Amino acid sequence: MAMYTIEIKETFEVPRDRVFALFADHHRFGKLLGAPIKRIKDSDQADPNGIGSVRKIGIGPLGLKETVLNFEPDTLIEYTITSMSPIRNHIGRILFEDTPEGHTRIHYTISFEDIVPFTGKVVRNALEQGIRRGIKRVPELA
Repeated sequence: MAMYTIEIKETFEVPRDRVFALFADHHRFGKLLGAPIKRIKDSDQADPNGIGSVRKIGIGPLGLKETVLNFEPDTLIEYTITSMSPIRNHIGRILFEDTPEGHTRIHYTISFEDIVPFTGKVVRNALEQGIRRGIKRVPELA
């Protein structure tokens, strides 16, 4: 079993509250990534996408469920996969910061272990490509 990490740092000429809102809203995040994502359980917090909210990514039985673990408005979103999955110990973490120029910097990391040997590399590459492709669309969607 191997540990895999994806790390993406990107800066946008968009205010941090708008970038955060895009990533925090499960449906809009799905549009960003080009994947069907739907919130299936609301958070008990003020924001329905906050701690304890659950989103389903994908369609039918192939969908994954992710649960939000940490949620600090305009600053941090952390989530994990909470359904059956070909990977384990998955943690996604998105940190949002202002730059001196008033832009928004995100630091997005995902780490996980594979269950089936050698599948982790395929999963990592597919995930990273999808996220990097989607992130290019932040300025138009935020």
